[in-house]
Amino acid sequence: MPIQRTDIHSFLKLAETVPVLDVRSPGEFEQAHIPGAYSLPLFTNEQRKVVGTAYKQENRETAIKIGLDYFGPNMRSVVEEVEKLTDSKSGEVLIHCWRGGMRSGAVAWLLDLYGFKVTLLEGGYKAYRNWILEQFEKDYNFKIIGGYTGSAKTDLLHDLANDNYATVDLEGIAHHRGSALGGINQPPQPSQEMFENILATQLYKHRNAEFIFLEDESQRVGNMQIPNALWETMKDSIVYFFDIPFEERLDYLIPIYGEFPKDKLANAIERIKKRLGGLETKNALIHLENNDFKSCFRILLTYYDRWYFKGLKGKKSVVEIETENTDIKLNKIKLIKLIAEN
Repeated sequence: MPIQRTDIHSFLKLAETVPVLDVRSPGEFEQAHIPGAYSLPLFTNEQRKVVGTAYKQENRETAIKIGLDYFGPNMRSVVEEVEKLTDSKSGEVLIHCWRGGMRSGAVAWLLDLYGFKVTLLEGGYKAYRNWILEQFEKDYNFKIIGGYTGSAKTDLLHDLANDNYATVDLEGIAHHRGSALGGINQPPQPSQEMFENILATQLYKHRNAEFIFLEDESQRVGNMQIPNALWETMKDSIVYFFDIPFEERLDYLIPIYGEFPKDKLANAIERIKKRLGGLETKNALIHLENNDFKSCFRILLTYYDRWYFKGLKGKKSVVEIETENTDIKLNKIKLIKLIAEN
């Protein structure tokens, strides 16, 4: 069967069931890739650099010959690696490189010769990135879960997901809880590009949903930036604000943040010293050193409440939900009922 070429829309549809082989260099893949793709680099990072330099400084033919020197000895291992991935020499695979040019063409030729059913992405990863950016321009119907720090918003979002409501966990994708303490005990944050790839994939997954639940966030989640177009849609969406008493939220936070290493908590407090104020910073650190987590977090929670209230005033529409505590099941019932009535 001849090698097929397809556009990004058909490619992503096929990718739901067919393995995606990313033949870019390991460095390109590490920077960002299609979620779920398998790294099958034609060249190492150094080899790619050599070939690229030859292409620019000498000519196309010289670059191709150098590339063949690298590719030739690895042909068998490439075939065998794909065999393991597909469990069949006649299996179907999807292939892409950066622009859909020579790298993907070379691997596609080899796998087609061996007997695989091969489909190439027209335009390569660059076409995919254009598709990613288009997803942030769409007119989504978001339902934003709001509330001061300690309102168990993330827990509520996860419970809604368990009930098969459409949700996108921005903090989960970013590997960050959003505050100065939000990166503690979290995996390293992805690159901005990878954050966008995963975020757009999640949005696309819910493209047929009546609405999508998000947690109320700042535009920056740790070092990640919510794309401007999507951020504007979020700002125009209704925020369902859970007004939970201060002491309830404080009691909710203590067992969570109280388990964090004290040195990391102290470093996080130092990072917000300028906004927290010298005296409050000093007091918070003293309480932390004395294992008085409640007094320490009381200072921090008061600080974050002020900042959240300031941000809330910039929202276009806020619907307040009064509730006595962080009971997820109860608050979920209140939220769903309120949405159904409106």
